[in-house]
Amino acid sequence: MTDEPPLRILHCFRSPVGGIFRHVRDLAIEQSRAGHHVGILCDSSTGGEHEDRLFASILPHLSLGLSRMPIDRSITPRDIPAFWRSYKEIRELRPDILHGHGAKGGAMARLAGSLLRVNRYSVSRLYSPHGGSLHFDRGRWSGWGVFKLERLQEWFTDGLVFVCEFEHKTYADKVGPPFRRYEVVYNGIGEADFEIVPEAPDAVHFLYVGMLRDLKGPDIFVDAFAKTERLLKRPLSAMMIGDGPQKQEYLDMMTVRGLGRRITMLPAMNIREAFARSQNVVVPSRAESMPYIVLEALAAGRTVIASNVGGISEVLGTESAALVPAGDSDALARAMADSITVPGWREANMPERDGFHAVFSSRTMAARITALYHELVGR
Repeated sequence: MTDEPPLRILHCFRSPVGGIFRHVRDLAIEQSRAGHHVGILCDSSTGGEHEDRLFASILPHLSLGLSRMPIDRSITPRDIPAFWRSYKEIRELRPDILHGHGAKGGAMARLAGSLLRVNRYSVSRLYSPHGGSLHFDRGRWSGWGVFKLERLQEWFTDGLVFVCEFEHKTYADKVGPPFRRYEVVYNGIGEADFEIVPEAPDAVHFLYVGMLRDLKGPDIFVDAFAKTERLLKRPLSAMMIGDGPQKQEYLDMMTVRGLGRRITMLPAMNIREAFARSQNVVVPSRAESMPYIVLEALAAGRTVIASNVGGISEVLGTESAALVPAGDSDALARAMADSITVPGWREANMPERDGFHAVFSSRTMAARITALYHELVGR
C-alpha cells in the first residue's frame, strides 16, 4: 500500500472472454492487493464454465462486487435500457474511477461518468481501446462512423490508456491525436506466469492457441505447417487449441490436406497445460493489438513465432527473425523450420528474460495505471 489514499475503481467492459478479460483480471488483482476497492461490470450473455471459474477466482479481490447484465456487441436500441441499468449500478457503487475497456465498455464508463458529473458527483473517466474499434477500415462508412464516435467521446474522457505504442499510433491515425491525458502502458502478466513450464515428453513441435476464426490466422497456421513439413522433408506434429465459428472449416482443411493425424484439435483449456504440450507457439494473426498469448508463451519459456502485426514487434524486437509478414504462410513456414533446426535460433530471436519481466509484469502495469488514476483524481 502506498501513501496515496485507496481508490474506488470500477472496470467496465462488454465480453468476459479473451484479452480484455485477462487484462482486467490482472489489473483488478494487483489493485486490490495495493489496498484499493475494485469492482467489475460486464456482459452476462457471453462466456461459459471456463469464464465462470475465472470469475470465481477473482471474486475475493472484488470488494465492490461483480455486476453482470446483458450488453449487446453491436449498437442496438437495447443499449438504452442496458445503459440505464448500468448507470444505476455505477451510481450505487460511487466509484472514484470508471475505467472502460473496449468500445462498448468505454462508452458505458464515459457516458455514466459524465451523467454522474452532471449530478455533481466527482468521478474520473478512463478509456482503453484494446484494439476493438481501431480494427475498422477508415475507408468504409462503418469505420468513418465509428471513428467519429470515438472522437466525440474523447470530450467526455479524462484519460486514455493504450496497451502498446502501435495502439496509440493507430488511434492517432484513425481517430486523431489524443487531446486528453494519455499513457502507453504495456499489458502485464502475473508472477506465476513467469514460472517455466516443463515440456511434456510427447510435446508437439508447434502450437496454435486462440479463437478459430480467420482474423487470428488458423488457416495460415495449417498452410504453414504443411509447408514446413515439405521444407524439412519429414512429418511433424502440431496442436490447435480453441473454439470459434469457423472450427469446422479448419477441420475440413486439415482433412483435405491429409494432416488430420498430425494436427490435433482440442477445445480451450488452461493455457499452461497447453504450453506443456508444445515446444513452440505460433501466432499467425492477421491483426492484433497486444496479444496476451505472446507474453504468456515467452514467460512460460516457449519460443514464439508470430505475424508482425500490432505491438508484437514491441515484445520480440523489430529485428527478430521470429516475426514474419502477416498472411505469408511461406515466410511463416521458413521461420517454423528454422526454429527447430537452426542451433541457437531461440537465443538469437527471443527477448532477454530479465528485461522482458521488468517491462511486462502485471505489477508494473498496475502501478503505472494506478498512478494515472491518482493524478486524475488529484486534478
